[in-house]
Amino acid sequence: MDKILVHGGRRLSGSIKVSGSKNSSLPILAATLLTREPCIVHGVPDLSDTNYMLQILAHLGAQVERASGTVTVTAAKIHSVAPYDVVRKMRASVCVLGPLLGRCKEASVALPGGCVIGDRPIDLHLKGFEALGSAVRVEGGDIKVFAPKLRGAQIDMKGKFGPTVLGTDNVMMAAVLAEGVTVIEGAACEPEVVDLANFLNKMGAKIEGAGMDRITVQGVPELHGAEHRLIPDRIEAGTFLVAGAIAGDGVTVKRVEPEHVRAVTDSLAKCGYAVDVAGDSISVLPNGEASALEIVTEPYPGFPTDMQAQMCALLSTNKGTSLITENVFPQRYMHVAELKRMGAKVRLEGATAMIEGVDSLLGAPVMASDLRASAALVLAGLKADGITEVSRVYHIDRGYEHLDEKLQELGAHIERVKAE
Repeated sequence: MDKILVHGGRRLSGSIKVSGSKNSSLPILAATLLTREPCIVHGVPDLSDTNYMLQILAHLGAQVERASGTVTVTAAKIHSVAPYDVVRKMRASVCVLGPLLGRCKEASVALPGGCVIGDRPIDLHLKGFEALGSAVRVEGGDIKVFAPKLRGAQIDMKGKFGPTVLGTDNVMMAAVLAEGVTVIEGAACEPEVVDLANFLNKMGAKIEGAGMDRITVQGVPELHGAEHRLIPDRIEAGTFLVAGAIAGDGVTVKRVEPEHVRAVTDSLAKCGYAVDVAGDSISVLPNGEASALEIVTEPYPGFPTDMQAQMCALLSTNKGTSLITENVFPQRYMHVAELKRMGAKVRLEGATAMIEGVDSLLGAPVMASDLRASAALVLAGLKADGITEVSRVYHIDRGYEHLDEKLQELGAHIERVKAE
């Protein structure tokens, strides 16, 4: 198992290019199961999560070819059972349920593993399938769905902590081949949902309203092959913008959709950093002493929960007391104990973190608990004195394409070593 060593104190400068979106790639790759014809997806990042998804597609009978960032999937003949040993490593593997139900009218997918952030229930996905006319059973650790015929329906996808992105994706993919019209109320508005809808429409689906909280799907008899380029990964872009704020003397993030990261750039500007947007590039520069901030995480277009840990790392050395309230996954503070090991002053009260800015952090051995927490620890290490040793970096490889190499390009002294 690898570890990442971050030698703190180096200033970052220069530019990096953002990879294709992880959270778009998984449902879009799953959607290729909806047609017998070849689908070509460009900009697929080289991550353990995307590799798992390709393994799942191959297990289901699809032919999968990968040439650098371009993936071709031909699902001419598929079967509809994905057992535990295939899906156990990734929570997002549930997004094959919708396409399998849509095309095969049945599916059996093991309940997956994945991140440890709360329990992230998938009951909303199953409620959506039931509304379309599917029988749903959970037995022996498997989710089994079966429908002789899917019919359009009115479905509310809003959960306790807001809309569900994967749930919206899953129901949308099942509904494209249903008979009649499906209306998804309380739909997630994330850019990744829009990206999936655009891909499905290229395949011949009739979806309107993606990006708003009401999506309408007019069912069609069949879909055909399509070619698509993924949107840039807004969380990777945000992470590198925060790296530029934490330890940068002028960092430019290229191949980004500025509107998708507006909540992050607005927050950095409020802290006092100079943020410059030019086309599909964003630069961040220090601009005097950075100040404290109050953030509340919310579904898009609000501040993303997937950027909360990285902002904790940044605010731990900004002057004053910052407040972060986590409204999407209230238990998502696994990184706080590790930041405290580095000298951060953070107090948790329920879903709110109170961060008192300190003058400096100290390198320490820390452990990653989930994907974004691990990135936050690397970012804190950039600012810290001495060496920060981050273990369990397989979390990083799930969602960041070559994070250590891209930081090296910006001038960071960072190395990946084998753990003893």
